[in-house]
Amino acid sequence: MALHTTEELTAAPTHAVETCSHDAAAETYLFPERKQDAHQVYECIHQQLVLDGNSQQNLATFCTTWIEPEVEQLMAECADKNMIDKDEYPQTAAIEERCVHMLADLWNSPEAATTIGCSTTGSSEAAMLGGLALKLNWRKRRKAAGKSIDTPNLIMGPVQVCWHKFCRYFDVEIREVPMEGDSLLLTAEEVLKRCDENTIGVVVTLGVTFTLQFEPVHAISLALDKLEEETGLHVPIHVDGASGAFLAPFTQPDLLWDFRLPRVKSINASGHKFGLAPLGVGWALWREKQDLPEELIFEVNYLGGNMPTFALNFSRPGGEIICQYYNFLRLGKEGYREIQTECAALGRYLAERIAEFGPFKIIYDGEGGIPGLCWELKDPAGSNFTLYDYADRLRERGWLVPAYSQPPNREDLVIQRILIRHGFTRAMADELLAEMQSALAHFEESPIDMALTGAETGGHDHSGR
Repeated sequence: MALHTTEELTAAPTHAVETCSHDAAAETYLFPERKQDAHQVYECIHQQLVLDGNSQQNLATFCTTWIEPEVEQLMAECADKNMIDKDEYPQTAAIEERCVHMLADLWNSPEAATTIGCSTTGSSEAAMLGGLALKLNWRKRRKAAGKSIDTPNLIMGPVQVCWHKFCRYFDVEIREVPMEGDSLLLTAEEVLKRCDENTIGVVVTLGVTFTLQFEPVHAISLALDKLEEETGLHVPIHVDGASGAFLAPFTQPDLLWDFRLPRVKSINASGHKFGLAPLGVGWALWREKQDLPEELIFEVNYLGGNMPTFALNFSRPGGEIICQYYNFLRLGKEGYREIQTECAALGRYLAERIAEFGPFKIIYDGEGGIPGLCWELKDPAGSNFTLYDYADRLRERGWLVPAYSQPPNREDLVIQRILIRHGFTRAMADELLAEMQSALAHFEESPIDMALTGAETGGHDHSGR
């Protein structure tokens, strides 16, 4: 092996620009043989990223797309912090712990000062931890009663895919209540139909992915209270508050959905959604310490100190947790309330204006759920375009407004959805409305041949989102 001088190692190779700029497909996935100049590689990647969409026009995502300069600075300062290494980064660990207790207070835990919880990489990981706790606690109860633990089941309505993953990965029967007619949410009546002694719990979603509406946590809790009183069957609730847990406390403080309900044993939330933190942080909290089984907690000491861990991941960045803490201190309840209230108002404004266009029937108007709206075509069979066509037309102008079919048994229902997030303004809303009207005018002048494109539920593959 040849040895190189410092000057040789730091000198930029003469072929750097050529290597980075060419687009030969055969070499796209080859690991480079030689090092290259840092600035030239940066410029190469920077130019490639220009081809990405404008996140401010992405009205499909629930995730944060606007952050303050101070958050960007904190993220840069925390690039080397490993969240799991609590011995090396004790202040970061302390900040995570503070966030857990602040959320416990926000979600009305009876033991806010001692509530157990953790940060995660996102709400999906947090949801799986909540599901695992339900399963292990159910298993304990069954073993104590001398009964079988072979067939656990979990009841839920139309849920995000993470719950399907949980049931498949951890061998739990999924009892997903299908949509029927105009009923697009989980109801207490449908929950009771599916409960039995093998039910580990019920997942109630505070902000359904498909329609943005809150499911009735309180009504389901009351129904399960009555069921236990009559039959002795204990069925706990986990609230999937991926979005709603950072909305309801500020916009609907009197809504009963959290730890004020004793049957709610755990809550998951996405800090990087309406918690307004950068991408990569979620939260899982349990009502009381006994609600998190000890079997889920591992003690490790090979990073320099003895520490408990109960996340599915291990090493992960700490910057997002620190920036979540920044938001808590920066905004407080007042600031979060102002932002979430304004976002909700923009959702209602868009719902009113889009309803005036004529072809659309508003399903959710932004009132009482996640800031945003969704709609369907009033007359899909008589329309000269599908919602998929409409979404494609808007995408050509940079706006990502997704159209998608619903879960069983309403696969026939195709809706389109807009999410309103911090950073989306009234001026942007008016620009979007102008583009939507322009798209309608386009289809009026140049109608789509429906026989060639397929029906509303077919002819397009939009399953990737």
